[in-house]
Amino acid sequence: MRASISICTHNRAVDTMQAVESVLNGDAESKDYEILVVDNNSSDNTKELFYSHHFPENVRYIFEPQLGLSYARNRSIKEAKGEFILFLDDDALACPSWIREIIRIFDMNSEIGCVGGKIVPIWEGGKPEWIPNDIISLYTLMDFSGDIVEMEAPAIPFGANVAFRMSIFEQMQPFREDLGRVGSNLMSSEESELIGRVRLEYKVFYNPYAVVEHKIAKSRLTKRWLLRRVYWQGISDATRYQKSGWGIFKHAARIIQAALLIVISFNNVQKVMSEMAKISYRNGTIVGSFRNGRGLNA
Repeated sequence: MRASISICTHNRAVDTMQAVESVLNGDAESKDYEILVVDNNSSDNTKELFYSHHFPENVRYIFEPQLGLSYARNRSIKEAKGEFILFLDDDALACPSWIREIIRIFDMNSEIGCVGGKIVPIWEGGKPEWIPNDIISLYTLMDFSGDIVEMEAPAIPFGANVAFRMSIFEQMQPFREDLGRVGSNLMSSEESELIGRVRLEYKVFYNPYAVVEHKIAKSRLTKRWLLRRVYWQGISDATRYQKSGWGIFKHAARIIQAALLIVISFNNVQKVMSEMAKISYRNGTIVGSFRNGRGLNA
């Protein structure tokens, strides 16, 4: 089997079924693939809706009771039968050539261990003007290059559209389970941590023709949600790098600097939001650092 498509989900039944249909409607040259719907302990009707759709036999339902996106992704790696595993978010839609475009990059060179693609937004109700361009990628959007290119560090594909050569997991651990979203929290960095390890032995490529569309729900189009997302990014980074509380003075200085810039730029809504995001990130880093309670490097 060439590819296993993993769609991990938690309480997004309707979106998940639409994601599955988008893959099934693709024009992959080889139909030798499977779709794994990993239900991460959903409390909605995900299971009932899945079986009511009567999907073909290559679409499998898997229940993962341990809550956490990394647990669900690692479960799909254990269950996968394909040569490559392609991750698609449960609120994303694969474009027709997605599988084909991902596989053709892997087939270029056996040293390619990870492939990512373009992620374009579907804004529910339109994109708000106050979202700063410098942090818009936090909505899991990617337009890295117009050409097929190797992604040099620190650039990485995003988890809504990322794939791995399955053989790499014979020699390295999969996603860190102390990172990644758990229920409604916004913990992250599990993809960047794994890709960082993959990059030590393999190449990471980007293909702009491997496109997925990512739904941006109206509930995320608030300043509160974005600041919360940035806050959890700070916690995630502190956890990933095992930062300690010794860096509190550096973060406090940056927070004061951002606050002063807010006062100066009070009539520029994007600039104000950008500086508020920096403050939220620093606050999250401080909280995450004290959570660790170990290490000496901030």
